Amino acid sequence: MSDADFTPLRVTYRNLDLGRTQIRDWAAAHGYPVSDRGRIPTVIFDAFFAAHPEILEQASTYEMVHVTARTPGASPEDYEWEDSRLGGIYTVVFVRGLDEREVLRRIGAADEDIRIITDEDYSQPEGPEIITVRRIEDWTIAVEDYGWRASHREALCPLSLDGGQAVAVMRHDYAARHRLAYAEDGEYLTDINPAFPIEREGADPDRLNRYLRELGIDPAADDRIDNAIPAALAIAGRITGVVITPEVLRRPVLGAAMPGAY
Repeated sequence: MSDADFTPLRVTYRNLDLGRTQIRDWAAAHGYPVSDRGRIPTVIFDAFFAAHPEILEQASTYEMVHVTARTPGASPEDYEWEDSRLGGIYTVVFVRGLDEREVLRRIGAADEDIRIITDEDYSQPEGPEIITVRRIEDWTIAVEDYGWRASHREALCPLSLDGGQAVAVMRHDYAARHRLAYAEDGEYLTDINPAFPIEREGADPDRLNRYLRELGIDPAADDRIDNAIPAALAIAGRITGVVITPEVLRRPVLGAAMPGAY
């Protein structure tokens, strides 16, 4: 698929000049049931802007690309559950060629850190950091809870040594950027900013451009991606043939509780 074979799906958003609780306060004052936290129902948004059309009229706009599959295979829609189950900071790494315990060791776990992880185990700022692993077909999948060790070159390259492959997706809502990284046979080939895919580096920064195009992303365009993390996970799924589901996250499962602050 060439860059000319598709038109990215562009979505326009508005920058609204609203107070932090303005919509919730208006809804409560007008008899709408609304909580202090969480997602505001669409019906309340619609009613608020119907009552205040001037806010929409005065808002500035900006454009983003909404990623969706253009060819058969993993799609961002497969990961609509991601935000509610994985949260705002985590790394998922897919490794071909290593078993579960060896993946944990190469991420940095000592043998004494490796054990069964249950629902009672959580990553803590002062430690430990919780990592879980499971096998899916030819790939070992590791999930770092509030961690990002495996997304960096220093871990991803060893995970791909001896003819292997490693793909990491890191979400970090409080860092400068998210990350989609790919290594093969010990070489760090591609590091992509999923929110701005034109920002690519590595020994072969264009190695994954085929998968970008398959999801309607123009590798040459300076576009901002609306659903960046589901798109990155979909690309990982296209590389590996593995699509993670919420069932994969169930515990108890083998993992590691690594000491030290994250």
